Amino acid sequence: MKNMEKNNLISIVLGTYNRLNFLKLTIDSIRQELCNHNYETIVIDGGSDDGTIDWLTKQKDIITIIQHNRGEWEGKKIERRSWGYFMNLAFKCAQGKYTCMLSDDCLVVPGAIKNGYNLFEKELEKNKKIGAIAFYYRNWSKQDKYYVACTLGNKMYVNHGLYLNSALKEVDYIDEDRYFFYNGDGDLCLKLWYKGYECIDCQESFIEHYPHANLGVIKSNHKKQQQDNLNYFKKWENIFYDKKLNNLGMLKEKDFQDLNFTGEKFRSIHENVVKNNPEVLINKKNKDIFFRIKNKLSRFFKFY
Repeated sequence: MKNMEKNNLISIVLGTYNRLNFLKLTIDSIRQELCNHNYETIVIDGGSDDGTIDWLTKQKDIITIIQHNRGEWEGKKIERRSWGYFMNLAFKCAQGKYTCMLSDDCLVVPGAIKNGYNLFEKELEKNKKIGAIAFYYRNWSKQDKYYVACTLGNKMYVNHGLYLNSALKEVDYIDEDRYFFYNGDGDLCLKLWYKGYECIDCQESFIEHYPHANLGVIKSNHKKQQQDNLNYFKKWENIFYDKKLNNLGMLKEKDFQDLNFTGEKFRSIHENVVKNNPEVLINKKNKDIFFRIKNKLSRFFKFY
């Protein structure tokens, strides 16, 4: 952890579960990005049994929170907690002026966090009420363009990016009871919008995301998707969501050539994933078709 001057400290938060190979790459990209900046890294582990916990406890620059979220204890099955519950553990521990939310299967393209930080500082100096800044990202190996997304009411939200910590506190963080996995991030940003904050994009911040990590967990999350969506519509109907307009939100795409070829760090892991799960190979013409046609329902397809 760097010099703890809270006025410019960035808190990096991410959750993880049995993705050690990916997590190491993610942490390495964070370290390289912020090696000359004040920052802290907070990782919440959901009870990994692949060596992640042992590795994390040896990383002296990482604050590790372990909340066993699977299996049994004293003869009883442990009930899985929501994505929001886990992220809130880190959000509430964060000491920085800004909190950067990432995933454990992401790579920070050089400059992403620093550019977002600089934009935030400039906008606040202009007395703009900014609550969050979204980074452009793409699903590596499946998409060419990077994008940020808007949710209900066409309000921008953050999938990966920076939050103003004081704004998170004001809106009481993520709603961890209403959503199991989906829409917690969109809901958080709508709460910011409702309080008068803006969520904007940083045109110079990019993230590479690997969409096939831990396929079993992804499938289990999908089972909760319908109920999460219904809860989301119900909460924001006649506030940001208008049934007549069907304003579910759209994607904002951007071309970018990463001269660092950051995503190639996924290559060796990807080859092993494909070997064991050949179904992840999707014809390039048909890849993630809901993204390519900009279907308004794309807001509800989220890969973690």
